[in-house]
Amino acid sequence: MLKSFSHSRTSGIQMVEYCIDDIVMFCIIILGGNDCMEENRKFNIEEMTIEGLSEAIRSRTVTSRELVSMYLERIAKLDKDGPGINSVAEINPDALHIAEALDRNFELNGRIGPLHGIPILIKDNINTGDKMHTTAGSLALSHNYAPEDAFIVKKLKAAGAVIMGKTNLTEFANFMTENMPNGYSSRGGQVMNPYGAGKFDVGGSSSGSGAAAACSFCAGAIGTETSGSILSPACCNSTVGIKPTVGLVSRSGIVPIANSQDTAGPIARTVADAAILLGAITGEDSQDPVTLASCRRSFMDYTGFLDRDGLKGARIGVPKEYFYDDLSKEQIALAENAVKAIKELGAVVVEPADIPSAKELNRYEVLIYEFKSSINAYLARYSSVPYVRNLADIIDFNMSRPEETLKYGQIILEKSQETKGTLAESEYILERLRDLRLSQKEGIDMVLDRYNLDAVIFPGYSGCDIAARAGYPSVIVPAGYTGEGEPLGITFTSRAYTESQLIAFAHAYEQGTKKRIPPVEYVK
Repeated sequence: MLKSFSHSRTSGIQMVEYCIDDIVMFCIIILGGNDCMEENRKFNIEEMTIEGLSEAIRSRTVTSRELVSMYLERIAKLDKDGPGINSVAEINPDALHIAEALDRNFELNGRIGPLHGIPILIKDNINTGDKMHTTAGSLALSHNYAPEDAFIVKKLKAAGAVIMGKTNLTEFANFMTENMPNGYSSRGGQVMNPYGAGKFDVGGSSSGSGAAAACSFCAGAIGTETSGSILSPACCNSTVGIKPTVGLVSRSGIVPIANSQDTAGPIARTVADAAILLGAITGEDSQDPVTLASCRRSFMDYTGFLDRDGLKGARIGVPKEYFYDDLSKEQIALAENAVKAIKELGAVVVEPADIPSAKELNRYEVLIYEFKSSINAYLARYSSVPYVRNLADIIDFNMSRPEETLKYGQIILEKSQETKGTLAESEYILERLRDLRLSQKEGIDMVLDRYNLDAVIFPGYSGCDIAARAGYPSVIVPAGYTGEGEPLGITFTSRAYTESQLIAFAHAYEQGTKKRIPPVEYVK
């Protein structure tokens, strides 16, 4: 039955790879065959919220094991077959066993946390110390097993989540080369947008997390962002994305790009679900010093900020320059309708509230310098692949198999390799200080202070870069669709550690407009 089961050996490490469809068939068998699957169909997981799933588990309407089996069946039929979204990179072979253990714990001791028994997918650049690989979408790391869970994975498990599998992504979080399509990697192939496969951009680099959440392949997903990699796929897949303040969520055990901007965050179908996931992954981590700055500024539960009247009296600024660059007329109309809705929901809208420094943030030297330093440190600590211990090894591996690995080249990897990897170059230091000045003091802080604003809004993910360089939080919410059905979101951004406020604004907008429509025409 498990025809794709194979063994290989590298430095004494046993490799076991499973075909996803075979895993699902195996799951069906051990659950009792098709009769069990027919019984599960009485409970519809499509568009179910985390709270809805949690209540179903509490009332014994469904078990965690049954939920996992239903999501696996949906993945097999719609992600791998059918429309072929290709959002899931790997399934956790122990997912059903973990769910069963959580069900038993529930019977004996009750819930262990807000995500008890809830199936979650995480991006394939986040370490799991289990039988799944951590590859960042690279064939060079296709046999890499992390020695331990990332801090945020430990937090998810402590909250009771079932880490059901890993999602595809743009290779190395879209820091490999120029002009690589969002959602493409040499290991995982191309992720498709469920609202228009092959027609619309799927966004990236957390492409699989965005598409999987949109398609109800999981209760919610975790992505990562350096500049737009949560906000972009959330926008393109009509989901909610929270890009936290750098420091709210630990970065340890995550394949990095840049220490100054990296963060993980949730992608889900509702603001409430994203808030639950965010609370589950926050916390101070001794292995990541930046998280110590979040002391008394983070929450383990953000659901208390879900306020339907959250926009009443809020002062929201509109940097109009972001409403015209790279947007179609239809998208501009959608964005302007979002501004109108925010007014109708009680906010004081200040427009224009432009950010003069925005046009000056057009270089990415900081990331080029930081990547080599960051990836070398990560590989030295976590790589189980003996021939991949630093950035030079990755470049050499790709050069040895160019037809498989270099479809779009690796120019960014090569540029980063040319740096010293010490972050002592004067160009790096000055560029980093320039980024902070332009994005914070002369950027977001300036416009918030000048107009006495609580937040600014951007159409789509157009403001992701300035917020990323500042290390500031953003929340994106579905704002509608073009005539062809392409999604657009609206992003709320403010100062560091204002996630609670942004969640209130986003929830009020979401509940007041109800713009999200599931991709039913494509994923049935």
